[in-house]
Amino acid sequence: MAKGRALRSGYSTGACAAAAAQGATRLLVSSTGSEASLELPWRRPGARSVAFALVHPEQGPGWAACGVVKDAGDDPDVTDKLEIRARVEWQDASDAGKGPVEIVLEGGPGVGRVTKPGLAVAVGEPAINPVPREMIHAAVTAVLASAGHASGGTLRVEISVPAGAETARKTLNARLGILGGISILGTTGVVIPMSADAWRATIDAGLDVARAAGLSRVVLSHGRSSEAAAEALFSELPEEAFILMGDHVGHALDAAAARGLEILLAGQFAKFCKVSAGFFETHVKDSTLRMGVVAELLRGAGFPPDQVAAALAANTAREVFQWLADRGAGGDRGVFTGLTRAVARVAGQRVAGAVSVETLLFDYQKQLLARCGPGTRPPPAPGIEP
Repeated sequence: MAKGRALRSGYSTGACAAAAAQGATRLLVSSTGSEASLELPWRRPGARSVAFALVHPEQGPGWAACGVVKDAGDDPDVTDKLEIRARVEWQDASDAGKGPVEIVLEGGPGVGRVTKPGLAVAVGEPAINPVPREMIHAAVTAVLASAGHASGGTLRVEISVPAGAETARKTLNARLGILGGISILGTTGVVIPMSADAWRATIDAGLDVARAAGLSRVVLSHGRSSEAAAEALFSELPEEAFILMGDHVGHALDAAAARGLEILLAGQFAKFCKVSAGFFETHVKDSTLRMGVVAELLRGAGFPPDQVAAALAANTAREVFQWLADRGAGGDRGVFTGLTRAVARVAGQRVAGAVSVETLLFDYQKQLLARCGPGTRPPPAPGIEP
């Protein structure tokens, strides 16, 4: 991508499914059409028509099918370039003219099925979210109306994703209880690059599942390494309790607190340094490692100026961590405990005391270094306020 070029938006799996359904319905009623056109962002001011090319059209007596290849724009989305297909088929035309056409939406191969409560779709249903369902229904209904098939009969609409099952293994769907394929998502039809909205929506969905499962606390982890360490430490907790928040610390804290869920915040040294400095978006583009935080921790723990200076000459936070870890058991002089306490304090302030917050610092071999919060009484770190 050329430097300075604006990131290009793409289209959601929901928009692609609706476009495919529109195209398949047009093939069914008129045997014509090489593209579909949808108004996006859906139901918002300034919406505009977007054309979607149709691929691999098929048709037979009473049925038709086609696909749309998803274009995620510059978003690093695992569903980019997937073909989203729709197959439409008349199930019952005997009631033609006796009432509105009944549209029955189903999920085919590659579309996940919901197995846990708490999501926007009921258990047992295909993982096609409410807005995409509305988009699909609207797209199909409009084609039927324009072709004079506005009443009578039952039309079955099946959405499938040929590579969906394989792609789903790269997502968090299984954790959320969505098995067998990907989710058909989207609220406007447009995907904003960098997947921030999608990731936050996944956090929200995970928290909803946890609450629906009757859990009272959740583990929010920065990454898979700290999550795996927390899973080993809290082996008694079900998988629904573990939420991978990535860099979206503030959103995860706010969302968990809004649902009344107690928080266990798990991370490693570099991310904890950022959070302790008040950064609630810890991606490299959103925050910096303030070495002043590290210096304060070291000075507060009693390290002499020359050793503080040596540590601060490091290029990365991990290098600082390794410098401390190399000093052996207790050689950090309370830095790890002080950092863990500082993160607990900052996170507690973020949620304004609405729920309890406990923090857990792990090393890069998944070993627990320090723990601070309800039920724990770590020794005070010199110079670090409780």
